[in-house]
Amino acid sequence: MAQNQTAQKRGASRVIKRILMVLCALIAVLAIAVFALWGGELSTLKTLSRVEDDVNLFTMEYKADYALDEFLKAGASTDAELVDFIVRQMLKGIPLNFDLPNLGCSTFAAQLTDGTPIFGRNFDMYDSPALFVTTRPKDGYASISMVNLAYIGYNSESLPTSLTKSIMTLAAPYAPLDGVNEKGLAVGVLQIKTTPTNQQTDKVDITTTSAIRLLLDRAATVEEAVELLSQYDMHASAGSCYHFHIADAKGGSVIVEYIDDEMSVVQGDAATNFLLTPGEYDFGSGEDRYAVLRETLDANGGVFESEEQAMELLKAVSQPASEEKKSSTQWSCVYNQQDAGVEIAMNMDYEKVYTFGL
Repeated sequence: MAQNQTAQKRGASRVIKRILMVLCALIAVLAIAVFALWGGELSTLKTLSRVEDDVNLFTMEYKADYALDEFLKAGASTDAELVDFIVRQMLKGIPLNFDLPNLGCSTFAAQLTDGTPIFGRNFDMYDSPALFVTTRPKDGYASISMVNLAYIGYNSESLPTSLTKSIMTLAAPYAPLDGVNEKGLAVGVLQIKTTPTNQQTDKVDITTTSAIRLLLDRAATVEEAVELLSQYDMHASAGSCYHFHIADAKGGSVIVEYIDDEMSVVQGDAATNFLLTPGEYDFGSGEDRYAVLRETLDANGGVFESEEQAMELLKAVSQPASEEKKSSTQWSCVYNQQDAGVEIAMNMDYEKVYTFGL
């Protein structure tokens, strides 16, 4: 009797061991599958951090493949099509809400006294958290860029402060609004009040923010940037219209606009929210801010003694919120195009500046 009980216990023990071995094997297989599917994305999310507890600025280094080549084969003519690609490629089926609302901004291109090219940018909108993103694609230039997290579903009450809450930040490579790459090409997008761009030829389609991704990854000079944009049909995001200010490390600076769906390239070192193409098109808003930019740049010959002095100009054209206008300057960036670095002031707090770079 005792021998039978002992044999039964040994048999049960062997069964349990086998079950545990099978479970361990299944867990290992599952872990391998998860890593194969999400490895780069999880590595990316591990780099996400907040600069300070009371500041809505986050940083992230993108380590996954955002498949720009694949995107450019099919393209996207609407925000919805861009979102479909992001959901398939980067979010593995997790739905994403993408919204690009009204924004008013200021940009300028200049240089420091030692000849270092710099690019200044104010991003003006309603209260929104920001994400500073570093990308190092295998088939393109490394770059840094700024993303408004409100465009991909976040706000001041809902922030990417945990792994589960940060999944949507994986869409960041296709939502940049300004940035600079390792070759010194800087770009910023600004809204203008005119007919939304909707080019219709046989070229591959791109949208506003995916165009910035294209330029940061593939263009080293203003000439290359303009040539790249000419190869695609542009479709403005969110049913609005935008122009791009593009500057390079050689001192080139242009504003690319679309007039009646035709590209117009204007030589210039400053932009706000009105068209700069000569003729009947020079209307919009931000003329007062442009006048301040123009006066300062002309007075100093486009040369600043320091990046701090350049930030002072951004402060001078910043926009506080008011009862009539709820939007305000969310971030001010001075990009150093020589070393691909940036100084960032958040929410018009110009006493506290964050410095990042490649």
